[in-house]
Amino acid sequence: MQFDLTDEERMIQEMAAKFALRELRPKAAELDRTKDRTILLGNLKKLAELGFMGLNLRAEYGGAETTTVAFSLAMTELGKGCASTTVTTSVTNMVGQVIQSVGNEAQRRQYLPPLCSGAYAAGGFGLTEATAGSDPAGMRTTARLDGDHWRLNGRKIFISSGEFAGVFVVWAVTDKEAPKGRGISVFLVEPGFPGFAVGKNEPKMGQHGSPTNELILEDCRVPKENLLGELNGGFRLALSELAGGRLGIGSMALGIGLGAMDYAKNYAKERVQFGQAIAQFQAIQWMIANRYTELEAARLLLLQAAHLKDQGKSFSKEASMAKLYATEAANRACYDAVQILGGYGYSQEYPVERLARDVRVTTIYEGTSEIQRMIIARELLR
Repeated sequence: MQFDLTDEERMIQEMAAKFALRELRPKAAELDRTKDRTILLGNLKKLAELGFMGLNLRAEYGGAETTTVAFSLAMTELGKGCASTTVTTSVTNMVGQVIQSVGNEAQRRQYLPPLCSGAYAAGGFGLTEATAGSDPAGMRTTARLDGDHWRLNGRKIFISSGEFAGVFVVWAVTDKEAPKGRGISVFLVEPGFPGFAVGKNEPKMGQHGSPTNELILEDCRVPKENLLGELNGGFRLALSELAGGRLGIGSMALGIGLGAMDYAKNYAKERVQFGQAIAQFQAIQWMIANRYTELEAARLLLLQAAHLKDQGKSFSKEASMAKLYATEAANRACYDAVQILGGYGYSQEYPVERLARDVRVTTIYEGTSEIQRMIIARELLR
C-alpha cells in the first residue's frame, strides 16, 4: 500500500483529532457517568456538520466522498476522545454504506441525506438476535408480504442507537423453506412504522453513553418498496457489510488503546516512587514499548485492509486480521495503562478506568475474536 497519506486523508485525520481533543474528551467522563443523551446527541450533530456521518458516501447524497483509509484514521482519532460517540458514528457510516451499496436511487435519495446531515441522529443495524449472534443465519425474525406491505415479526437485541436512530436496516427471513442463510432479506425500517417499538436499554459494563436496545417487531408494517437489495439476498449482504464494519470497530479500538497508553506514558513521567519517575524503571518501559509496538502494528493492518477496500479488492481476510489484532492489542494496552497507574488506574477519577471498560466489548461486537479466527482460517485454507 501507499504509506503516504493524501492531503485529504491527513486533513480528515487532523480534523478528527482536534474534535476529539476539544469536544469529546472533556465530556466523555460525564457522558459515561450520567448517560446524558443531550451530550451524545450534541456530539453527533457536530460530527454530522463536519461530514463524519457519511465519510464514504457520495457527495450527491450529502456524503464526504472520501476513502476508507480516511474513515479508519477518523475513527481512531475519535476513539481517543469518546468510545460511545465513536461507535455511533461508525455504525451510522456502516448503515449509510449498506444503503448506498444495494439501495435503489429512490431509497438513497430518501435516507442518505438525513443520515449525512444529522437530521437522523444515527442509523441502526438490526441484525443480532438471541439465537443469531455469531450465527446470523440462525435468525428467527420473519417478513411476510401482505399486499403492498411487508409484515415483520421478531426481536433484535444489542442494537446500537436504538433509542434515536432515524432508520434501521433490518434482516428477516423471507423464505422459511430455503436452506439456512439463503432465504433472508433486508428492509429499511423507520421507527414510526406501525408495530415497531424500542425495548430496554441494556445495562452494560462500558460505553455507557451509547444506548444499546432491543427492537420489537410485532406485525410491523413496512412498505413493499422498502425491501433493500434483492429478495432473499440478505445473508451475503450482511457478511460483506460486516467486513467493512470491522474496520470501523478495529480503528476505534486502536484509538481507545492509544488514548489509554498516551495517558499512562505521561503519568509515568510524573509519578515518583523510590526517588525517581516510574518511567525510569525497566518494567514500566517495557510495558510502554510492547504496547505501542502492538498498536502501531494494528494501525498498519487496519490501513492495509482499508486500502484494499478502496482498491475494490478482496479485503475480508485482512479486515478480520485487523479487527482481531487491533481489538486484542487495545485490550492489552488498556490493561497495562491501568497497571501503570496502579491504584489510581482503578479509580473513576482517572480516564484509564473508563477506557478499560469501553475497550472490552470491541473483541465481541462486529464479530468476536473467535469468529475472526474462523474467517481467517477459512480463507487461508480455501
